[in-house]
Amino acid sequence: MNRTRTTLLAVAALLPLGMLSACGGGDDATAAGGITLTLAHSYTEDQPQHTCGAEVIKDEVEAADAGMSVEIYPNSQLGGDADRIASVQSGDIDLDLQGASALASVYEPIGVVDAAYAFDSGQQVADFFRGKESEQLKQAFHDASGGVSILGAYSAGAREFTANQPIREPADLDGLRMRFPGSPQFLENAKALGAHATEVAYEELYLALQQGVVDGQENPITNIAALNLPEVQDYLSMTDHQQNSNLVIVGKVWDDLSEQQQQVLQDAVDTAVDKMPGCVADAEDEIISGWKQDGSIKIVDDVDVAAFSEQADAYFRDHLEGKSLEVYEAIKSSAK
Repeated sequence: MNRTRTTLLAVAALLPLGMLSACGGGDDATAAGGITLTLAHSYTEDQPQHTCGAEVIKDEVEAADAGMSVEIYPNSQLGGDADRIASVQSGDIDLDLQGASALASVYEPIGVVDAAYAFDSGQQVADFFRGKESEQLKQAFHDASGGVSILGAYSAGAREFTANQPIREPADLDGLRMRFPGSPQFLENAKALGAHATEVAYEELYLALQQGVVDGQENPITNIAALNLPEVQDYLSMTDHQQNSNLVIVGKVWDDLSEQQQQVLQDAVDTAVDKMPGCVADAEDEIISGWKQDGSIKIVDDVDVAAFSEQADAYFRDHLEGKSLEVYEAIKSSAK
């Protein structure tokens, strides 16, 4: 229980992940015999995933005065998604914010959480992971990962299409080279929606659009803004085709915590989950309002969402099988 893991950002940038646990120092948590939890993610410090997710968890944990503190490492400082999942499994990272598609590298069926139109809203994502419908999925992931637990989940905003022409119905994707992330579930989403997927790294997306390597892409509003994509795209089509999932995962350190500390950490995650929908909505409203005022990108809000959703649902019911189909049906049954 006296285990502590304290690191400095500058040191973390230089040392291998396996050495993080050796970097304990003389901070207040150590002096008091407490524990410092490392919380890592891939987002910038301006995005809701950090301000209303990671920082809320940190603030709530430390305010509870239960002998715990939280050290946040944003911007993939402790590695990319795949590297961090392995580090949570090994115990080098305690807490992480991960998309379901990334976690599918550990347990494939969990990737279905990111299926196009699986969820009707961001609130349904949170409710699903709090409800009985997700119990089998969380247990299966825990077993497959060697003891990594899911403490909660939220949507960091719906994913939308941008292109140099409006996209109002599935037929409008014909002939367009649309950038999708390279994970299996995202590529399946492209097929379900009727898009021709081209894989481009997130960091290279702006240049790929500028040079015409791809014609369009899909991302949440906050990501589209962070990448300045209105500079190289003419239309934002509000398809709401996928809830961008964030799952809060914790490694084996969970078993080192007292029951009180476990409850404090769970309550902190619950608070972040509750705050996220409003935080994301506020951020998106501000961004879209700015785009409407300066005319940097045209907002297409008369999308035939039903046509996209029905097409995607038919595709997944036809192509998913086994545990993956069970997860999809559990999600669909959780809709109010």
